[in-house]
Amino acid sequence: MKNLLILGAGTAGTMMANHLNSKLPKNDWQITIVDQEKTHYYQPGFLFLPFDIYSTKQVKKNGKKFIPKRVNYIQKKIEQIIPEQNQVTLADGESLSYDILIIATGAKIAPEEIEGMSGPKWYENIFDFYTYDGAKALRNKLREWEGGKLVVHISEMPIKCPVAPLEFAFLADSFFKNKGMRDKVDITFVTPLSGAFTKPKATKTLHYLLEEKNIKEVTDFNIERVDQENNKIIDYADTEIEYDLLVTVPTNMGDAMIERSGMGDDLNFVPTHKATLQSINHDNIFAIGDATNLPASKAGSVAHFEAEILTENIQRYIKGEELKAEFDGHSNCFVETGNGKALLIDFNYTQEPVEGTFPFPGVGPLNLLKESRANHMGKMAFRWVYWNMLIKGVHIPFVSTQMSTKGKKLETIK
Repeated sequence: MKNLLILGAGTAGTMMANHLNSKLPKNDWQITIVDQEKTHYYQPGFLFLPFDIYSTKQVKKNGKKFIPKRVNYIQKKIEQIIPEQNQVTLADGESLSYDILIIATGAKIAPEEIEGMSGPKWYENIFDFYTYDGAKALRNKLREWEGGKLVVHISEMPIKCPVAPLEFAFLADSFFKNKGMRDKVDITFVTPLSGAFTKPKATKTLHYLLEEKNIKEVTDFNIERVDQENNKIIDYADTEIEYDLLVTVPTNMGDAMIERSGMGDDLNFVPTHKATLQSINHDNIFAIGDATNLPASKAGSVAHFEAEILTENIQRYIKGEELKAEFDGHSNCFVETGNGKALLIDFNYTQEPVEGTFPFPGVGPLNLLKESRANHMGKMAFRWVYWNMLIKGVHIPFVSTQMSTKGKKLETIK
């Protein structure tokens, strides 16, 4: 009996457990997944939690219910990977051997990486919304906040779901309008990038949204420290931005276990072949989702597209066949723009976001790079798709793992 070991039972790891459960011969392979967390979070829902659009019950479930019965599910902390011995040690001293290892340990916020960020006012007037605890604490704050200077800030790239901070600013605009206090709130969006979006075409096409919502924009802001005493963020050029409420996206890093294993880059992300998802340094190790150092968005849709390709490559590796170098960095995401509308962008490693339409089962076709209520409905419907299809490894009809363009028309139907 050979062992396939998956580290991490988040979005990517759970998908891989479900995909491989039906693909690997039961008599030949034992699949094991390890994660210390018992709760599985719908992380895209953290964006909506602060505004009371989602409840806490809608963004979390017992993770075990999504793991196939055949898969051995171990709920323990992972201590270290020892690739030279094909072993993983757990915090309690237990050792697990593997023939194939899949790293799906995700990314986490690291506010301690920025001087002054995680001080005494963390969760008092400085909040994140990339964690369940942060989003819930921010919800409680917004329920009673009376207004002032709201700064929505990105520390550095890469981050999970690069458009989420911008979505937060748009939703905040709607939230305060609906409360009849938009005139009491000054919203500023602060980014280390040269534009609001990560892709230049999207920045050029969609910049009007910031202007029409009266959201100020500060670009090329590379934060050095947070001055909690004086409520300021300060960059390396000594530019200061004052806040009454700071909603920040701290530095995102891979799991600390990757650093303990000596397998990551400076941010603990695993060096990964961008097209095959195989580890650069170890042939029998693969990485997926936010754990990789790929120049693709760290988002659930990316993990979904990666999972289908990685499943086939795992089977090819077992058979001794050449791996398919087919992952092109495909990403698509809904961008909430407030007032019951959203837009949809679709791109890959080399292709800028394109116009056209995108097929979405039960809702679409949906317009790309254009605001619509249908796109908002698609964003809301995705929570059901996530819990009932995506992490269960159920094929989502009509959606291809790759994007291709014909002029400006997107063609994603298989």
